[in-house]
Amino acid sequence: MHPTIRRVSTWTATLLLAASLTGCGYNDFQRLDEQSQSAWSEVLNQYQRRADLIPNIVATVRGEANFEQETLTRVIEARSRATSVQVTPEMVNDPAAMQQFQAAQGELGGALSRLMVVVEQYPNLRANQGFSDLRVQLEGTENRITVARNRYIQTVQEYNVLSRSFPTNLTAMVFGYQPKANFQVQNEAAISAPPTVDFNQK
Repeated sequence: MHPTIRRVSTWTATLLLAASLTGCGYNDFQRLDEQSQSAWSEVLNQYQRRADLIPNIVATVRGEANFEQETLTRVIEARSRATSVQVTPEMVNDPAAMQQFQAAQGELGGALSRLMVVVEQYPNLRANQGFSDLRVQLEGTENRITVARNRYIQTVQEYNVLSRSFPTNLTAMVFGYQPKANFQVQNEAAISAPPTVDFNQK
């Protein structure tokens, strides 16, 4: 075969392959995979931001005489469990690991909610400017967690629909694109609302 004809044939085959990959969702898988990884990183960043606030919150609350130690202990222990969950990039492909992570974060959110309710019984804490600043930061962080988590849920749902739909499911099988783990459906109502940290009510 003449070299020129061979080059034309090679380019033609390359273009046909690129067109077939585009038509079968290959590029969409690449895009959504990157988006889901980015969204997951933001979820982790916001959960870490919350975990970083807790030591200061605990230290401030401990300064209040006769504060309920059991409530404080639950927050400390829940934070310890949440931060001990090993987070890896592969977690998004492991439903069991995702469930463990979600359970630990949910427990921490619940413990924080209980703490904030108890704080209402301590006027000195409510009036403490340092604590007031911390609760504003916590409230903002909980809102960021909700936004980041919802973005992740939406991206993963789009990715998973692509991986299960015909004919893109064939591309998923060929290239090994497995459905990604998402937050559990039965907990969607709970995870859609951040813990209550409003101290404006007297």
